Amino acid sequence: MKYLLLIGLLSSAVLQAQTYMKVHRKAIMADSHNDLLTAAIEKNVLIDQDLKGKTHSDLNRFKEAGVDLQIFSVWCDGNKPSPYAWANREIDTLYAVAARNPDKIAIVKTYAALKKAIKQEKLAAMFGVEGGHMIEDDLNKLDQLYDRGVRYMTLTWNNSTSWASSAMDESKNNNKPNASFGLNDFGKKVVQRMNQLGMMVDLSHVGERTFWDAIQISTKPVLVSHSNAYALCPVFRNLKDDQIDAIGKNGGVIQLNFYSAFIDSTFKQRENQFLENKREEIEALIAKGMQREYAQAMVVEKYKEASLAIQPPMELLLAHLDYIVKRIGVDHVGMGSDFDGISASPRELTDVTSYPLITKALLEKGYSKKDVYKIMGGNLLRVMKAQQP
Repeated sequence: MKYLLLIGLLSSAVLQAQTYMKVHRKAIMADSHNDLLTAAIEKNVLIDQDLKGKTHSDLNRFKEAGVDLQIFSVWCDGNKPSPYAWANREIDTLYAVAARNPDKIAIVKTYAALKKAIKQEKLAAMFGVEGGHMIEDDLNKLDQLYDRGVRYMTLTWNNSTSWASSAMDESKNNNKPNASFGLNDFGKKVVQRMNQLGMMVDLSHVGERTFWDAIQISTKPVLVSHSNAYALCPVFRNLKDDQIDAIGKNGGVIQLNFYSAFIDSTFKQRENQFLENKREEIEALIAKGMQREYAQAMVVEKYKEASLAIQPPMELLLAHLDYIVKRIGVDHVGMGSDFDGISASPRELTDVTSYPLITKALLEKGYSKKDVYKIMGGNLLRVMKAQQP
């Protein structure tokens, strides 16, 4: 009898695994934000090699994870002397990978090309510029980046530009009136030009004043490529309720960020202590030329067991999803992992191959297959399609 019960339980587990994997494979899985291009340069690796233990992602693991569309972040911090040149270096990196692996990846520039690549079972790849400083106050450079396959631009990173204020800078000056906050006339022209081109306006990282200026000016649905709900985790990078509501009315989409400190308000204190204990190692990497974010990520990877012990469970990430769905509906949320740009994710989501666990959890929570298809990629594709001139 015990053996029959055991066989029954095992059969049920296998059937359940087949069911959620079938749903996951049928979904068009789209991630709006992955920093692998920067990580590859910082860590001096090739993304079409096996990078397990070195990065969250590589070309083969995207396939294993069922990722159909990946928007690769093009990023550098505000201290790089030639951010536009750096942006092109990162874009060149992916073009080289695509040239070496034409059967695995295609850089796509149109919705039709995206669907064709997916049908051919290739990874459809696009670019998202993370930070308006990378156009160097030049609309011609915005146009040139669009021509190369950039399909969204985050108006600011943590640093403000001459034409838009960041969430970090606005939060540092909270309750202090500042005439330079928000979008100036050039910033408004940037948003208008993005609408004309068909480039998504990304409002992650931007200050509240910039957010409200941009969403009022944009004639197209906006993107929030990697942010969460402020009500559940009150950090400057997350969206307040009125911002979430505005994105719903605009028809936009909020793509969830996997960074532990934007999921769990208690995490940052634990992380700060962990990083302080490893400060000498981090500073040594920075002294060799590595950007701070990647120096920290390298140390976290080195001490993986200790890092996992302080990370929040995936359930807290899904709480942000539930919160947004309850406020504005299931049509306005998706996945913007920030893999390879973060030092800590929910402990179950160790790399891109963990994505099916989200599908499994959503089904277990009562989301329908149709809902899962929207969350895992359909909503992002809808917003992307709406950008077409």
